[in-house]
Amino acid sequence: MPVLYLTENDVRELIDMSAAIELVEEAFGQLAEQRATNTPRQRVIQSGIMLHTMSAGSSEWGVVGWKNYTTTPTSAKFHVALYDAATGTLQALIEADTLGRLRTGAASGVATEYMARSDARLVGIFGAGKQAETQLEAVCAVRKIEHVTVHSRNPEKRDDFADRMSEKLGVTIEGVSSPFQAAGEKDIIITATSSKTPVFDGNDLDEGTHLNIVGSNFWQKAEIDVATVRRSDVIVCDNKVQCQIEAGDFRQALEEGAIDWKLMHELSDIVAERQTGRANADQITLFKSVGLAIEDLALGQEILKRARAQGKGRELEM
Repeated sequence: MPVLYLTENDVRELIDMSAAIELVEEAFGQLAEQRATNTPRQRVIQSGIMLHTMSAGSSEWGVVGWKNYTTTPTSAKFHVALYDAATGTLQALIEADTLGRLRTGAASGVATEYMARSDARLVGIFGAGKQAETQLEAVCAVRKIEHVTVHSRNPEKRDDFADRMSEKLGVTIEGVSSPFQAAGEKDIIITATSSKTPVFDGNDLDEGTHLNIVGSNFWQKAEIDVATVRRSDVIVCDNKVQCQIEAGDFRQALEEGAIDWKLMHELSDIVAERQTGRANADQITLFKSVGLAIEDLALGQEILKRARAQGKGRELEM
């Protein structure tokens, strides 16, 4: 088989959010049954640039692979590579910005399906960027959302987000100027920001709220405060080992003794029904996502199969 190079346009044409949610749910099921492995992200830091590397493998799909990306003060570049697990042969190199946003949204979609109340209708979202778009799309894919309030620091950006996503999702979306308007009286809250400090007051949360906290994967950053962590009855990580390295949202709460890693669960255990994501309608539930390579692998291997079937991609001479 030739090595296929797949562009961002190829990815957009080959996969959508519905498929992404199914694939990511399957990936967490494989992790639970030890049919897949995931290695946490590592970072190389040089002046003006950071290289991020993460990898995973699946016996079910017969592939291993990595995601590498670079970040600079002005840009970020993402790639996923897939290898045949039987031969070690490179199969594909995929531009992975769109892929990454889809898989991150899909993980929250899976968590929402297992953890949010079945009658959840009202969403508050913090952030109005590209990650916020796929987060909201995923939540709307698994719940019948009726109204969304979006808060971000830039009024023009949040109003544009509200207009575009309302048209795309067929849901009423309103831009709001205060964090309380986005956090209070909500069934689901999403944080997808670049903030280094908490974006709302955890005391404003209603009972029964589910939270998807996805914006930070650095120990020095936190989108939520100690009150939010303290009030959460169920806390689920996409992966506890990686969260212990990167989930700065928990740092202060851990230092103050408000939570302990032993009391947190992993999404793979929720998917495998070893743990419950919600015991009753009044519980506040929290999903912390830092992003796993197994999610990239899940989408990547399916994109490759579809690309071969549809004759997409450019063959590389290696």
